[in-house]
Amino acid sequence: MADNNLDGNYFLELSSNPVRFEAVSKVANVFFDDSNKQVFAVRSGGVTGVVVKGPTEQTSTSFRMEDKGPVISIKFSPDQQVLAIQRTKASVEFVNFHGDIDTVEYSQNCKGKNTAILGFIWTYINEVVFVTDHGVELYQVIPEKRTLKNIKSLSLGVNWFVFCPQSSLMLLSSGALGNQMQPLHFKSGTINKLTKLEIDLPVIPKPPKLCLLERDVTLAMLYGQPSIVVLRHQPRGVGSPGAEVVVYTILKMLTAKKSHILRLDMGGRFAVNVVDSLIVVHHQSSKTSMLFDINMKGESDGFVTYHNPVTQPRPIKPFSLRLPMGATQVLQEPAEINCELCIL
Repeated sequence: MADNNLDGNYFLELSSNPVRFEAVSKVANVFFDDSNKQVFAVRSGGVTGVVVKGPTEQTSTSFRMEDKGPVISIKFSPDQQVLAIQRTKASVEFVNFHGDIDTVEYSQNCKGKNTAILGFIWTYINEVVFVTDHGVELYQVIPEKRTLKNIKSLSLGVNWFVFCPQSSLMLLSSGALGNQMQPLHFKSGTINKLTKLEIDLPVIPKPPKLCLLERDVTLAMLYGQPSIVVLRHQPRGVGSPGAEVVVYTILKMLTAKKSHILRLDMGGRFAVNVVDSLIVVHHQSSKTSMLFDINMKGESDGFVTYHNPVTQPRPIKPFSLRLPMGATQVLQEPAEINCELCIL
């Protein structure tokens, strides 16, 4: 009865069937691939054991491979036939995967002796892009020959990047402040450069330093439209309502236009999620979340539409994790533990 009465106080809840994986430790690390929605639990020590949990049985597996050093990043190709493993800042290793892992790895170095790989993304079944601090390198993966072929490269100083698998859009941050943005659209065998844009900053630090960070920028699809969602931090005070979220809409895969501003009316630390075209903003200190819908009517100045939350800020529904029976018996712990949700 109490739970039923409390349900009206929440509009967000976690899945009742969570993905379970080994905790991070000195010998285990965990990675998440947003494109394939897979969690990789990697345990090292002589032989590297990998447990992959995906949304389906077909995208879940486990295997062992030779321990060749700490893993920085690990991802399957979209068809799950090739595994890519980054262990250094200079190269990515590939290994064919047909039901089980192959015994032979093949490697691809990035261009330039002083170039560092910031990350890599599978853009198509047999295409992978390296994002380096000097630009992007698009490669074709040829599994039967165990080799890669460079398709195209772009030179640009890069601080960080974000990628949206639904739209195949990538956003590269450059410049001393990090607010110079180069959007890229990936199609099979090609990289299309969109018009550069500059993200507005509330304060310009002196001397200049990187102040727009990867964690504050999200690429998403909002009602079928590719969009850039930017969290703007600014102190709340006279003449300043506090932090806000700015939405840039990408028009015809050519240019980005500032179209919406979401009023948060509070300061502090935030995190942003997009679910079914709704923007959810989580606030750390109050432990509440705000829900925004850019399709709802707002205040317009002729250029930008301003939105308030569609409801009062509310907490995520409390979540209890049921422990495996064996663990609770050995450790003499309760069958369920309450999980406190927080923003790191």
